[in-house]
Amino acid sequence: MVDRTMRVEIWHRPTCSNSRGALEIILEAGIEPVIVDYVNNPPDKTRLKKAIKDAGLRVRDAIRSKEPEYQAQGLDDPTLSDDALLQAMVRTPKLINRPFVFTAKGTRLCRPPETVLEIL
Repeated sequence: MVDRTMRVEIWHRPTCSNSRGALEIILEAGIEPVIVDYVNNPPDKTRLKKAIKDAGLRVRDAIRSKEPEYQAQGLDDPTLSDDALLQAMVRTPKLINRPFVFTAKGTRLCRPPETVLEIL
C-alpha cells in the first residue's frame, strides 16, 4: 500500500527517460513529489555523498561515465579518490546518475524506473 501523504523527493532531469519514468510512477501512485532540478540546483558534496551511501552504492556507481565531461576531466582514472569524484560531480552535476529518489522508506537510484516502487 502506497502512503500518498509520504514526502517524496526526486532529483530529476527531464531529458532522461529513466528520470521521466520514475516520476511517472510516483505521480501514478497519487504522490506529488518535490522535484529537484539537480543540474541547476546541485546538491553539496555532503548531501551527494549521503545519497550515494543511503542508496547502497559506491561513488563510481553514481557517476555517469558516458558523459563527455567524464573523459574530459580524466575521471576514468582508477586512482582517483571518492572525494575527487564527488567534487567533480558537484562541479559538473550532469555527471550525477539519475534519478535519485528519497522517501521515508529509503533512497534509491531508480535505474530502472520501477526501482522506485521499493520505497513508495
